[in-house]
Amino acid sequence: MTEAPEGVRLAKRLAAELGCSRRTAELYIEGGWVRVDGAVVEEPGARVTAAQKVALAPGARAEEVPPVTLVLHKPAGHHVASGDAQQGVPDALALLHAANRHVGEGPPVRVLQRHFRQLACHTPLPAEASGMVVYTQDTRVARKLAEASETLEQECIVQVAGQIADGGLQRLCHGLVLDGRALPPIKVSWQSEQRLRFALKGIRPDQVPAMCAAVGLSVLALRRIRIGRVALAPLAEGQWRYLQPWERF
Repeated sequence: MTEAPEGVRLAKRLAAELGCSRRTAELYIEGGWVRVDGAVVEEPGARVTAAQKVALAPGARAEEVPPVTLVLHKPAGHHVASGDAQQGVPDALALLHAANRHVGEGPPVRVLQRHFRQLACHTPLPAEASGMVVYTQDTRVARKLAEASETLEQECIVQVAGQIADGGLQRLCHGLVLDGRALPPIKVSWQSEQRLRFALKGIRPDQVPAMCAAVGLSVLALRRIRIGRVALAPLAEGQWRYLQPWERF
C-alpha cells in the first residue's frame, strides 16, 4: 500500500484551527486569504505538516470567487483555437498569468490562481493575427459573445501590400462574394497608404485576407482593436486585464 503524503490537507487543518466547516476553509484558501509559513497558498488540497504555521489574513472573507473575464492582447503567432495546437503554435492561454497583467484604470482586483482556470475563448482570431481576444469563466458573457457573433461589430487594422483595383474600396464595403455567399455591408477606410480600417459585422477576421485578395491586395498583418463597445487599448502585446463590471460588449 502506498503511504499517504506527509501532513494533512490545508483545508482540513484550517477548519480544525478555526472551528469552521471544511467548505468555509476552502473558500478562505481559494480566496487567497491563507498563508503557510508566510506564503499565500490557494490550493485547499495542499499538504501541510504540524510544524508549519498556517495563518488567516486580517479581514478575510469566506466568499465564492466570482467568475472573471479577461481581455488579452494576443501577439501574432499564438493560437486561441485547439485545432491550431497541432501546428506547434504556442497557446495564447499560457500568457494569462499574474506577471503579464496590465494594471491600469479601475478598482484594484486581487489576482487569484482560480481566475486562470476553466477559461473559454469565444472570440476566435487566426494564429497569424494579433489583437484583442476575450477569455471568460462567466457563462453570461460566454452566451453573449456566442449569440451575438454575427451582430457584434469588430474593428481591425489591416496592413496591406499591392495596388488596389479600381473601385476596390467600395467593393470591400459591399459587393464581394466569398464561398458563394454575398458578404454583408461593412465599413472600410484607409488609415494610411498601407493600412486599412475594417469595421466588421457578420464577417470574421479570418475572411479579411480573402476579401483583400479579391481587390488586388495582400494582407501583411491584421490586428483586432475592438469587439463591440470594449476596446483593446491600452494593452501592450502579451498583456491582459480584467473586464470591468461596467463594461458591456
